[in-house]
Amino acid sequence: MKAIPVLLVVVCAACSERDVQKPAAATVPAQEGSVRKAVFGKTPDGEPVDVYTLTNANGVEVRAITFGGIITSIRIPDRTGKLDDVALGFNELEPYLRNPPYFGAIVGRYANRIAKGRFVLDGRTYSLAVNNRPNHLHGGIKGFDKVVWKAEPFELANAVGLVFTHVSPDGDEGYPGTLTMKVTYTLNNGNELAFEYEATSDKATPVNLTQHTYVNLAGEGNGDILGHVLTIHASRMTPVGPDLIPTGVAPVTGTPFDFRTPTSIGARILAADPQLENGNGYDHNFVLDRTRDWLQPAARVEEPNSGRVLEISTTEPGMQLYTGNFLDGSLTGKSGRPYGRRTGVALETQHYPDSPNHPEFPSTILRPGDAYRSMTVFAFKVDR
Repeated sequence: MKAIPVLLVVVCAACSERDVQKPAAATVPAQEGSVRKAVFGKTPDGEPVDVYTLTNANGVEVRAITFGGIITSIRIPDRTGKLDDVALGFNELEPYLRNPPYFGAIVGRYANRIAKGRFVLDGRTYSLAVNNRPNHLHGGIKGFDKVVWKAEPFELANAVGLVFTHVSPDGDEGYPGTLTMKVTYTLNNGNELAFEYEATSDKATPVNLTQHTYVNLAGEGNGDILGHVLTIHASRMTPVGPDLIPTGVAPVTGTPFDFRTPTSIGARILAADPQLENGNGYDHNFVLDRTRDWLQPAARVEEPNSGRVLEISTTEPGMQLYTGNFLDGSLTGKSGRPYGRRTGVALETQHYPDSPNHPEFPSTILRPGDAYRSMTVFAFKVDR
């Protein structure tokens, strides 16, 4: 797996690698931001779960819990300055324990699907947990979204954040190797939320980590996301069969998957298209148009009424667009309103689905002595 340069602190999504410097010391006291810690609950086996509230100088607030590294809320301003929560989720731990659809979580060891829960590595066949029949999805029955991570907060002059760590043992959900991970969330005073992933393993193993926050820029629980205007910097995607496993790579030109110019999510979601039928809407990986290994723009989402904008940059080669097609109103969110179909959109920066079974795809194999490194930045802005 190719090593990607990683920042340990704040970045600007538009900066190049040479423009970014680490602070002189990680002990610089915060001038305006803050981190607060509180008890969020306990797991069924009595393990405590904490919640951390990150607040920057502008009052932008991100809350994350140690269970699954889940982001439970993101409060950002609209064009009038009104703060609202734009992340789907819950106010209490118990609903997260009932296997919701990965709201806000770190997912892995392998984000997305692996066909039939099997892959061959160095001549050996590995069998994984099948939890999305007939496939393995997002790390299995007890993926990283369902473990309690250790967390250490930090405060810098222009940013605050959390460093999550977890060790996944050899054989976890069928994967080889002991995987040691560090995932850093950083909220800076430019209203950018950065996700940095690092991992090492003592055996060769597939690794593909991502963050699975669903957003609704109109406000959590405030209708569907079909009017959100989306741009994706991708001229190709990986079409899927009925089991949502990629069948190759294809151009987006002339299809409902061409988001290279700003288009509302709902404009073509009901089109008579075999790929939309397979996914019950958008549930597909886009092959990002990349010209460098460093951070590069991946997508832009705008909610016209509020003026809220989310711009995403990443070091990853792909991004899964999922439009909440299977939300059915059975889950009630923080607003007290049910999450119906397409009330949130997830933009998951990652490697392609089923890469261990597709040697033509960018490799996801991490070997001993190498380091897995990845970074994604969510930049929150306002269109006035």
